[in-house]
Order: sequence, then C-alpha cells, then structure tokens
Amino acid sequence: MSNGSLDKFIFSRNENIDFSYEKVYKISIGVARGIAYLHHGCEMQILHFDIKPHNILLDENFIPKVSDFGLAKLYPIDNSIVTMTAARGTIGYMAPELFYNNVGGISHKADVYSFGMLLMEMASKRKNLNPHAEHSSQLYFPLWIYNHIREKEDIDIKDLSEEEKLIVKKMIIVALWCIQLKPKDRPSMNRVVEMLERNIKDLEIPPKPTLFPDEMSVGDQIASSI
Repeated sequence: MSNGSLDKFIFSRNENIDFSYEKVYKISIGVARGIAYLHHGCEMQILHFDIKPHNILLDENFIPKVSDFGLAKLYPIDNSIVTMTAARGTIGYMAPELFYNNVGGISHKADVYSFGMLLMEMASKRKNLNPHAEHSSQLYFPLWIYNHIREKEDIDIKDLSEEEKLIVKKMIIVALWCIQLKPKDRPSMNRVVEMLERNIKDLEIPPKPTLFPDEMSVGDQIASSI
C-alpha cells in the first residue's frame, strides 16, 4: 500500500504531513467497516486478534485496509464464544478477557476492544499509555480524557476548529464504549459503524473505563507495574 501503515501518520511529529482530523475520521469509519465485514459479512466469522495502527495500511487515497492476519482465527458465524489455548495480540490493544477469565468469554468483542484502543490513538494522535507522564492521572490516556469529557471540559488538542473538536469528541466517546472491561458492555462492530456515522448529540457517555477486574484504580495499577 503506497502510504504505508497508519502508525507513521498518527504518531508523527512532522508538521509537513497533512493528516487532518477529517481524514482521520474517514479512515476510522473505513477500518470499522472492514472489521465489521470480517465479523458479520463472511460465511465464517474472522477474528483478527491484532488490530493496531501498524496493521492498518493506507493506499494512495488513504483508503484503509486491515492487514496481517497471522493471528486471525476462523469460527462459525453463530459461535458467540470461542476457545483459545493462549492469549494472542499486542500488549496495549489486547482485550481484558484474554488475560482474565472472570470478565467474560472471548469473542468478536476482543477485536472491538482493540479497535477502541486504536480509535483512541487516532483521535488523540498519541499512545494510550505514557509511562513518562508527570501525573499518575495522565498515565492512561483513556481514563484521563474520560474525566475531561465527563466534566464537559474542552478537548486539549492545539489548533482545532470547532468542527474538528466535535469529530475528536465523537471518536473518543465511541472508543470509550469499545474499551469497556466486560465484552457484553461493548457494541458490535456494526453498531460501532452506526455510532461513528451518527450525530454526536445522539451518543451517550459510557461508564468509566477500567483495565482490571478488581477495584484498584487504573492509575495505581499502571504506576505499580512501571
């Protein structure tokens, strides 16, 4: 693909790269549709298990394509829960149920979680986990931005128009739904496409995101592991 992978654009500090939020938004919808097709558009459901920026390739028109099916698995379309002998994926994008057996079974919702983490990074143009953050509240970006949105504070990204702020906020709200701890609380990818295409006024703020099934805060858990 002529433009390479998505990660080199969303994490780039090169100001000469024209990567507007309108373009990012269109790419996010394209990726969501692609994953929805894998889950619901084939005779067998295809679970990718490694959705991340590096595995999203962009053509000359920035049309996205989901790539690298090395960890993918095929399952009957009516299988709601699948069996796995070991966790698979990339740390930072892997769903909690791949590590914890008390949050829910493994299903297509694992890809939904990975897409949510991807979508969050597309919206913020930064990594979700920042071990060098000055404050523990900023270690895990999804939790930090959730608190901002809940308090109706402005999205803290420089040089955004009002329209771009709405695009970013919508992407973040959808991402927060996708990264809910329990699989049953996440939308399907078909639903994700609908949410991304809807007016932001129609979207509800989801519950607070957590990484772990116990009561320890995300900030404390991450800080203790660094």
